[in-house]
Amino acid sequence: MSHFDERSGTVPCKTEWGSWWQTIEEVFIEVDTGVGTVLSAKEIKCNIKSKSIALSIKGNTVFEGELFENVHADEAVWTLEDKRYVRICLSKSHSTAAHCWPSLLVGQFKVDPVTFDEMQKKLTLQRFQFENPGMDFSGAEMTGNYQGGGPELPG
Repeated sequence: MSHFDERSGTVPCKTEWGSWWQTIEEVFIEVDTGVGTVLSAKEIKCNIKSKSIALSIKGNTVFEGELFENVHADEAVWTLEDKRYVRICLSKSHSTAAHCWPSLLVGQFKVDPVTFDEMQKKLTLQRFQFENPGMDFSGAEMTGNYQGGGPELPG
C-alpha cells in the first residue's frame, strides 16, 4: 500500500493547523507548529478514542471533536518529527473506497468538492490496486463521478 501512495501522491485537505488526507484504510493528520517551534513530546496531549480525537500543544487546543467515522483507537499512532510536526495516523473502522471521509471531524475541516472528488478517485484507484496487485495504477487517471467508491469490477 505505501508503495502506491509514494508513487501516486496524496490528496490533502489544507487546514489552519496543517493538513489531513486519507487512504482506504487510514487517515493521516499533519500539524505544523510553525517555523522556529521546538517541541518535546511532553508538551503534546493527543487523546484518540474510537469516535473522537483531541489534540493540544502546550496547553492550547489545536482541534477537538467527533471523528467523521469510527477508527480503531488502539491502532492509532502519533509522532513528533523535527520537534515541529505532529503526525497522527488513524486506522479506519470501515476500510473501503466507499468510506471516503468528506470531513475530518463532524462539522469541521470539511473538504471542498473538487478536493473531495480527487480523494474519491484516489481511493478508487487504491481499491483497483488492491484487487489487481500485479498492475500499476499509480499513473492512472480517473474520470467521471466516483462517489461511493467507483464502479464495481466484474468477477
